[in-house]
Order: sequence, then structure tokens, then C-alpha cells
Amino acid sequence: MQTASVKWIGEQKFVATGPSGHAVTLDSDRESNQAPGPMELVLMALGACTATDVVTILEKKRQKLDSLEIICSGERAKHPPTVWIKLEMLYRLRGQLDDTAVRHAIQLSEDKYCSVAAMLRKTAALSWRYEILAPGI
Repeated sequence: MQTASVKWIGEQKFVATGPSGHAVTLDSDRESNQAPGPMELVLMALGACTATDVVTILEKKRQKLDSLEIICSGERAKHPPTVWIKLEMLYRLRGQLDDTAVRHAIQLSEDKYCSVAAMLRKTAALSWRYEILAPGI
């Protein structure tokens, strides 16, 4: 079993340390906004999870990926618990890339490999689209 710890450091601020030993500061008070909030981290985790998959899959497909940016947008429930109910991901890829390979890599990530997407799909409708930008621009 993996273990994380969260320590209160005052107001609505916390330091979370993950099983890897890395620490992240969180601020649940959106007015002071001195660090990401917990639900923001979920959006970032979704992007990082699927990005890892897509980079790895495209590498295995011998695609020349120059850059990748994933923009994750979401809508939360109006009443507590205010879980994510709608999530949209825009993949912006740059490089000499085959459209079919890109689509397949994203689909594999979303349907099979991305653990964060699998968890979020329990409460949220997930959708995605992508843009392939020309290399070197």
C-alpha cells in the first residue's frame, strides 16, 4: 500500500507529501490563492497522466513529436460534493506526426492506460480533441 501525508500549515494551506517523497503545497482558499487547490491538482494529474501515455505510445510508433501541450478544462457539480462532472481535453501536438497514429495514441490513453481518466470517468463525461501543428513553427 502506498502512503501520502498531508500536514496543515495554517489557514487553509497544507503540504502534501506523496509516496515518492516529493512535497506539494496546496491552498484550499481560492481567495488567497497562494497555491493550487486539491481539485486543480486533479485536473493537472489528468493532463500529466494522459501526456505520459501519449508521449510513450507515439515514441513506440516512431513518430517525431516535437512538443505536446494538453489543456484540461472542467465543470464541477453545483452542489457538494462538487466533483468534476464534465472534462474536456485539448491535445496540441507539434511534429511530423501521422494523424491516425496520434488519434490511436490518445484513444489508447483515454480508454486503456490513463488511471486518472479511468477514475474521473466514474463521475464525469470526458471528451477530447486534438490539433497537430506543423513542426518548427
